[in-house]
Amino acid sequence: MQAILSRLKSIGTVGSNGGARTLLLSLGVPLLSLVLFLVAWNVVAARINTSLGVLPGPVQVVEQAKTLWDDYRADQTRRNAFYERQEKRNAEIKAEDPSYQPTIRAYTGKPTYLAQILTSLKTVFAGFLLATVIAVPLGILAGSSKIVQMAINPIVQIFRPVSPLAWLPIVTLVVSALYVTASEPMFDKSFLVSAITVTLCSLWPTLINTAVGVTSVDRDLVNVSRVLKLPLMTRVRKIILPSALPFIFTGMRLSLGVGWMVLIAAEMLAQNPGLGKFVWDEFQNGSSDSLSRIIVAVFTIGIIGFCLDRVMQLLQDLSARR
Repeated sequence: MQAILSRLKSIGTVGSNGGARTLLLSLGVPLLSLVLFLVAWNVVAARINTSLGVLPGPVQVVEQAKTLWDDYRADQTRRNAFYERQEKRNAEIKAEDPSYQPTIRAYTGKPTYLAQILTSLKTVFAGFLLATVIAVPLGILAGSSKIVQMAINPIVQIFRPVSPLAWLPIVTLVVSALYVTASEPMFDKSFLVSAITVTLCSLWPTLINTAVGVTSVDRDLVNVSRVLKLPLMTRVRKIILPSALPFIFTGMRLSLGVGWMVLIAAEMLAQNPGLGKFVWDEFQNGSSDSLSRIIVAVFTIGIIGFCLDRVMQLLQDLSARR
């Protein structure tokens, strides 16, 4: 009996040591890697002189991030005061003239850093959703029919490697020619140009992975559906989509990552509102703080890209559990 108890205690000790080791590896190694990266960055940056001064280290970048946040808070205060003054003035005029119809003028302050982030997110999601709506049905058709696959394969292979810098001038000219409205437009042309450019560059991974997923569907299930003479939409909804869903989500994750990279380049080149334009404006500004702000934007772009990928991974996991 004593031997059994000793054995159980030794197993518990090993288990606890194994858990501690796993925790140390999962937390300690990434933290150590981050610390080494920051130290190396600080040492190397201090020895690099550019036309805008010494390359900023971690401390300077954090300070500029705080400055950008303070600028946002100050802008929000000015915005609130602007609308409060309008409301007060309109209320006074309304008291003197009950028939007066007040008008609210929009705040026209310079876009803040957070506003540029939101603009980029809105644009990339618009382009990504449009790409998904186009790519998934085409991928299902291509995976279901060899004739369709042979028909669209040359188009995919020709346009898939095209850079966004090549698409951008074409999209700009086409949107300027077609998107002409007499009244105030629903969308800004800059938004449409960036979103369509994202669509053209990001739809290919989803299309290809969807087609691969459809072709990997169990042929027995497909044959049974044909024997039962199931309608096409029922076949797609009940058999094809559930089987091909992991491939579709993989393509969507790749497409969203590509779209995020494409958007920054498109905003930078076309000077459309967003993080890309922020980086270019800071580069053109040439102040002593510009480099720090550009590095803040680089980290922001990377962190947002990582978060977007994690969101898609979470959606994929949730759909797999259903």
